[in-house]
Amino acid sequence: MNSSTTIPITEARRKLFQLVRDVQTPGLFYTLTEKGRPKVVLMSAEEFESWRETLEAVTEFPDLKKDMEQVEKDIKSGDYKKYPTLEEVMMEHGYMLADKGKRKYHVADKIRKKSQKRPR
Repeated sequence: MNSSTTIPITEARRKLFQLVRDVQTPGLFYTLTEKGRPKVVLMSAEEFESWRETLEAVTEFPDLKKDMEQVEKDIKSGDYKKYPTLEEVMMEHGYMLADKGKRKYHVADKIRKKSQKRPR
């Protein structure tokens, strides 16, 4: 569920701490306006990172939806094939799944490390 609330920047300034708490709810974000025109979107850092990762995946794997639909079609028709695993596909594109102890798996790659560097 994505829920957007539009408010003027001046009102957001007065309620900033409340807005920051609100956007911690998944799918909730604020569109801040100036003179009635949208200027910026306020969302949680976690939600923003999720959007960035999705955009990277869409860019790196532009045919992903088509490929998934083909697999679904093959499964429904009984036309089973040997499909590569997610790990094989990601390795083919230069990604590597890394096990961080008992924590969840995460994707590690050169691009992600480069994009996480902060300018000084």
